[in-house]
Amino acid sequence: MPSPGTPVEFRSSSAASFLEIIVETLQQLDHSARAQFLRGFFRSLTHLDLSEEKSVQLWDEILSRRQSLSANLGQPASLQTALVDVFTSSDLFRFPILIERDDLKKLEVSAVTDPLTGLSNRRLFQETFEKELNRAKRYAHPLSLVSLDLHRFKEVNDRLGHPRGDDVLRAVASTLRKSLRTSDAAFRIGGDEFALILPQTDAAQALALSKRISVVFSDVLRPLNISVPVSLDHGVATFPVDADHTEELIQIADARLYRLKHANHLQQSAEAREVSSPSPSSITSAPTEVESMPQTISTPKPQEAPGKPETKTASPIDLSPTFSPATETTLAAAVSASTLKVHTLVPPSGVPQSRPNYSVQRKAERVSMTGTNAYAVLGESSSPRAKVLDLGFGGVALELDSKQDLPESFLAVLHVPILPPVRVNLRPVWSRATSEGSLRIGCCFIS
Repeated sequence: MPSPGTPVEFRSSSAASFLEIIVETLQQLDHSARAQFLRGFFRSLTHLDLSEEKSVQLWDEILSRRQSLSANLGQPASLQTALVDVFTSSDLFRFPILIERDDLKKLEVSAVTDPLTGLSNRRLFQETFEKELNRAKRYAHPLSLVSLDLHRFKEVNDRLGHPRGDDVLRAVASTLRKSLRTSDAAFRIGGDEFALILPQTDAAQALALSKRISVVFSDVLRPLNISVPVSLDHGVATFPVDADHTEELIQIADARLYRLKHANHLQQSAEAREVSSPSPSSITSAPTEVESMPQTISTPKPQEAPGKPETKTASPIDLSPTFSPATETTLAAAVSASTLKVHTLVPPSGVPQSRPNYSVQRKAERVSMTGTNAYAVLGESSSPRAKVLDLGFGGVALELDSKQDLPESFLAVLHVPILPPVRVNLRPVWSRATSEGSLRIGCCFIS
């Protein structure tokens, strides 16, 4: 420790040494070159756009202030101290902070990055989405938003602990980096919620990417040996098909995400009940594909005598949908296949029954679609349309304007508000003619 009266040696940092070199160099330059250099120097250091004359004036004040500070302190004052003092007193600094450019860049990155996954955070998501949506509107390009959510993630934290939950979150980030293009952007919105912004991507491509992400995520998660079957649910909203504002697109994507999550939850609950108490007599096996050959379905004619229904051979209908399969959510991803055994209603007396006979109780009540303008397209857009009366896990009730023969199984595209078009395989299980001349048909879903 130095004794009293011994002068203290001033040890300058690398930044201070650099400034000292600048001082010596500027003394050797003429006024014009010095003014030009100082203007660029102050701009890079403080982000202030000053004139050359003002820059020279401030530099002279900094050197003068340094001398006065050194005299008052009794030891050399740094040029950084004098610089901050001059800029603050001249009201050019609202907050007197000087920071290295690299450190500032690190702070900017840290402010918009999720520390756990390394993905961008919600703050940058809002800014990026607004910017990409404006670009999509300007150039008339599609833009898709995908909302992602971890299914059964809370169970991982509760059963295995939060460190294992963090491993799952990092696995999601790794999956997204492997699956996305360089033009795409992934964000962690919060908790187990993620979002993707996909420029120049329509609904079909966004759905295909979402499915591919689910497959890649399973592969990434496998080495972690997580005992809880975690999966990624998704909801897609596309500009301009669904909406043209950020808030609306976010709401639509979230609504579709949580509909899928709720459907998956009910499906797993139903499967768990079936495993715990299987009833072979009440479960029917559904065909795995739609038969295209002509099928027969018995429907009574009003002019015929009761008890003598006519059996017709229905001509095969071209039920190839015009929608691309990738643009539609398959039924298996939205609802479980029906496990109800139902009796086909062929009234022996010719008097239609009011409702089918179920051999087991429904798993869930059906939701009425009356007044929602829900409809089903039977095949191509030129094919007949039918009203959707109600919808449930087991199937759907349709109403045709007139009687017509249908195959034993056929394809249909359901158009229900909020949901995207759903392509399903249906099998008629009961039919009933109404007094208005229309035909109501109850159909069960087949995989």
